Amino acid sequence: MTDTTDDLQVAATATTGGALAHARSQAGQRVESMPTVPATAAVDLPPDVEATDVVWEETVAGGGYAHRVLARGTTLRLVDLRGDACANLALWSALDPWERVNVADTVKVQWQAYLGPGALFLSDQGRALATIATDTSQCHDTLCGSSSILANEARYGDGSPQGPSPSARALFALALTKQGLTLRDLPPTISLFKGTHIEPDGATTFRPGAGPGAEVTIKVEMPLIVAIANVAHVLDPRPDYVVTPLRITAWRGRATGPDDAQWTSSPERERAYLNTADLLDARGAR
Repeated sequence: MTDTTDDLQVAATATTGGALAHARSQAGQRVESMPTVPATAAVDLPPDVEATDVVWEETVAGGGYAHRVLARGTTLRLVDLRGDACANLALWSALDPWERVNVADTVKVQWQAYLGPGALFLSDQGRALATIATDTSQCHDTLCGSSSILANEARYGDGSPQGPSPSARALFALALTKQGLTLRDLPPTISLFKGTHIEPDGATTFRPGAGPGAEVTIKVEMPLIVAIANVAHVLDPRPDYVVTPLRITAWRGRATGPDDAQWTSSPERERAYLNTADLLDARGAR
């Protein structure tokens, strides 16, 4: 009887030397879901972006998550690679993490529940955390929030982070721990690339997205902790847990300023930018 491939691999790594050789043989190999290190090795960048300015690139598999602290002025691009990504997004001030995105204020202050180019992500202190700079999807959800372990267990049979159908909250718990936070710090989140629409009778209907290649770029207006869980939307009607990879790329840039048309695009947005500038000026962070 001949050894199977698994048997041969176990034999090869049965000693310390064999395990070392096997581990080092993996150097330089990539799987789809992992960060690009160094980030400056990123590819498929916009024509006006230099690779030397890239500070983060990562592909997040379906059922995966990512998190990073980003400087003011950073541009964050999210790309739905295959048409079934669903990026659950949460934001916190990196200066004071108790300040975080407030979805209710993001909607009501801007008089718009459907986010698109120019929309701000507002904090619970009335500050502009980030701005949607460009958006080829315009299919997002500010109404339904994140999936939970119990809901995914009831629907798919499992909601644990290591299982076949992770919930957003289970993944956010891991991301938050690595940022020194807990689930108590998790606000309601916003879903990008999968949307909802309120019908005339008040019913909430699911919108499946814009398809492969849709992208959103977000300008960071103050230092932020960013966490993203790429999981199936809570209203996705398909019986199976369907979610495909999401690419994240971030590069250095400049924040929105008074000379930009976006600054005065509405009285509410101008006030939010002014609130952010006031805080950063007082802390010497602008």
